[in-house]
Amino acid sequence: MKTIRIGTRGSKLALWQANHVAACLEQAGLPTEIVIITTTGDLVLDRSLDKIGSKGVFTEELEQSLRTGHIDIAVHSAKDVQSSIPDDLELLAFMKRERVNDVIVSYADTLDLHRPDLVLGTSSTRRKAMLKRFYPNATTAEARGNLQTRLRKLEEGQYHGLVLAYAGVHRMQYDSLIRYILPEVQFVPAAGQGSVAIECARSLEPELKFDLRRILDHTPTHLCLLAERAFLRTMEGGCSIPSFALAKLHTDGLLQLHAGLISLDGQQYIEEKMMASDAQQAEAMGTKLAESVLSRGGRQILDDIRSHRTES
Repeated sequence: MKTIRIGTRGSKLALWQANHVAACLEQAGLPTEIVIITTTGDLVLDRSLDKIGSKGVFTEELEQSLRTGHIDIAVHSAKDVQSSIPDDLELLAFMKRERVNDVIVSYADTLDLHRPDLVLGTSSTRRKAMLKRFYPNATTAEARGNLQTRLRKLEEGQYHGLVLAYAGVHRMQYDSLIRYILPEVQFVPAAGQGSVAIECARSLEPELKFDLRRILDHTPTHLCLLAERAFLRTMEGGCSIPSFALAKLHTDGLLQLHAGLISLDGQQYIEEKMMASDAQQAEAMGTKLAESVLSRGGRQILDDIRSHRTES
């Protein structure tokens, strides 16, 4: 029987995700092998994500390995996957989503989010902008590197707290460090946050793709991410722009999308909610919502961001 070669980054969190995928496949009778691949995002740690200049900083090398057949599938944090996938590749599955919230972690027993000298570490453009809007007293500091590296910097006192995705903190069993769970209705997460994405080459054997999708894909999560990623794709942005998108599938079958864009200084905040009566219209809803946000001032925000980066 064919051994499924699973490509992944080498961080502990990435390996947790890859091992989770491997366990699901092996439980279904498919043997696996994990292949560790270093990406640009792992190597370039002295610059913020928005200044590296590559849309696929955490995925490009994995995708090249899919093309050469070095690996059969690539495992990504869904929020790291660029908005547009190359034509010769496809997103095969989205695994069941973890809790979507952003959280603030700290080694201090208590953390006053309103203290005037508060320093919070984050590498996310979206989180920096939202902190400026909702906690203007806070100063943000760059926090690149894997989760353990960032926690070491936190323990050394470089920040009072770190803003992270709950999913990664929970999967790495650092729940005891969580001091605040930021409400998702205010700190709306990035598109795809909390889910694991499975990517493959379109040329992968159809029978194998069918089995992989059957074992790994979670239909409600997949529908939600179709809407979120359609929004992101229409905004022509990835993890380097301060956009946000969260879709929820209700028990009555309705799909709701809450998404928008925030300026770098946090002053301009454009958000919108839409409902689709048919979950199969997920992508159309994501596109429509993005077009509305762009027409309401989002296009100017994006132009200002690009101009700012050119100047800096």
